Amino acid sequence: MDRLTSSPRLMIVSDLDHTMVDHHDPENLSLLRFNALWEAKYRHDSLLVFSTGRSPTLYKQLRKEKPMLTPDITIMSVGTEITYGNDMVPDEGWIEFLNQKWDKKIVSEETSKFPELTMQSETEQREHKASFYVKKEKAHEVMKTLSERLVSRGLDVKIIYSGGMDLDILPQGAGKGKALAYLHKKLKAAGKLPQNTLACGDSGNDAELFTIPDVHGVMVKNAQEELLQWYAENAKNNPKIIHATERCAAGIIEAIGYFKLGPNVSSRDVTDLSDSKLDHFDPAYEVVKFYLFFERWRRAEVDNPEVYLSNLKSVCSPSGVYVHPSGVEQSLHECVDKLKECCGDKKDKQYRVWVDQVFPSQIDSDTWIVKFKKWEQTGEEQQGCLTTVVVSSKDVKPTEGLTWVHVHQTWINGTTPNTRNDWFF
Repeated sequence: MDRLTSSPRLMIVSDLDHTMVDHHDPENLSLLRFNALWEAKYRHDSLLVFSTGRSPTLYKQLRKEKPMLTPDITIMSVGTEITYGNDMVPDEGWIEFLNQKWDKKIVSEETSKFPELTMQSETEQREHKASFYVKKEKAHEVMKTLSERLVSRGLDVKIIYSGGMDLDILPQGAGKGKALAYLHKKLKAAGKLPQNTLACGDSGNDAELFTIPDVHGVMVKNAQEELLQWYAENAKNNPKIIHATERCAAGIIEAIGYFKLGPNVSSRDVTDLSDSKLDHFDPAYEVVKFYLFFERWRRAEVDNPEVYLSNLKSVCSPSGVYVHPSGVEQSLHECVDKLKECCGDKKDKQYRVWVDQVFPSQIDSDTWIVKFKKWEQTGEEQQGCLTTVVVSSKDVKPTEGLTWVHVHQTWINGTTPNTRNDWFF
């Protein structure tokens, strides 16, 4: 949050499984469409918040499996943990708040008396969360009795049932909605309350998100019965909450447009990237557009490849330099020529490219430095580079795009690909 000097234009607070991430979409297209939209149009002045029932362990596992962006804030373990940035720095104030009228030992003692409860894996048992499985037909009675017993022992708890089998016990002050309210309060105190907030979910533990004042909400098309029932009973006349006609991340994009919160056309929905005209220079968009071209080039999805290469060379400075992660330097024009060697080499493969944390900064009247992470995924294998690009607007019109002057990459986490030919730009 420190990178923003004023109120975020938009804060998206989204559940992950079956909301941002569609586990029935092997190509991850809706997620990748959102990624391209966010990095091109929102990352620089908005906040992305992932709010998940997953523990940190399972959250990190999902990030390795799916082409996910890095959020500014992560709410995990059903709203019991709030962390910030790449390093996932915990919010100490939130921890202190949740300690009130909470004793994990007492929760363990009482839940052990219910044979209907099956404890979830050890990774899901957190400082302020106890998680179990329970059959749907047993859930209501177990929740009622367990709640009474915990109250009688001096605890103030919240019991959430979701997904038709997951039962989570939390401090009363916890939960996805309470965590969002806490963040709003914290941002307001810092003079950075978002101009708009969009909450996105699919299951019962997301319902709280839609109860926060002045928040827009979207239940994705594939929302579970428990959330739709909550909506029918509590919010069917609320114009700020919609049930999307699109699944998962596509439903989030739909909601951005429905509520008029900002641009909602993803670069991935633009067929001819060479014909994408702008009325102003947009370094983030140029970066997103190039790596979409790179993906399509290797997937053999580019028509008139010679025309594309000619256009690409025209936006690269003749004196421009590319520094490969190995340290080898080449001219940008040589790199463009070498692209011919990998045209279609990923055809019919699950190959995708995306960029993450695209941050442009203008260093003079016609020069920008753009820093970001560039990722490639083939099947289940991911590899990434920290990338710095220098682009210039000198002697060009906005409709012609920016000139690429310098590209420098280093491996993320010290990893290297099997062969150098797997990597261009």
